Amino acid sequence: MILTGAEIVKQHARQRIIIDPYDPAGVGPNSYDFHLGPTLRVYTRFPLDADGDNPTTALTIPPEGMVLEPQRLYLGHTVEILGSAYYAASYAARSSVARLGLFINLSATLGEAGFIGHWPLHLVAVQPLRIYAGMPIGQMIWWKTQGVLKVGGTADM
Repeated sequence: MILTGAEIVKQHARQRIIIDPYDPAGVGPNSYDFHLGPTLRVYTRFPLDADGDNPTTALTIPPEGMVLEPQRLYLGHTVEILGSAYYAASYAARSSVARLGLFINLSATLGEAGFIGHWPLHLVAVQPLRIYAGMPIGQMIWWKTQGVLKVGGTADM
């Protein structure tokens, strides 16, 4: 069962959902808007090796923004620390971002109940696209679990 915006607010107030920094304007009908952090990482050696070390270099998004190259993977993160020991979370791009042809996650949208931190973003643009640090980029969704959790909480509420 997905939590509504009103339930996200309630559970945040009870400290069962962590959002830091928190802005009440970020609460949607069944999600919370999060923002792009200021640092990206890009791979520096190709081909990538699924069984080895893949070095990266850090890029800081300047105030005037940064243009993403099409079909290049950029590793980013959320500004916010998000998560819960009581709910499983998943995320998706905001529709305004998706309409620009920006993917923010390639295949790992579900987080484990118990994870609380800056969430990784996997940015891929289908065409050149200017992005900005701090821009609203995605929506976090929380799901009620069923059964006893093995981390920090229980689904029996």
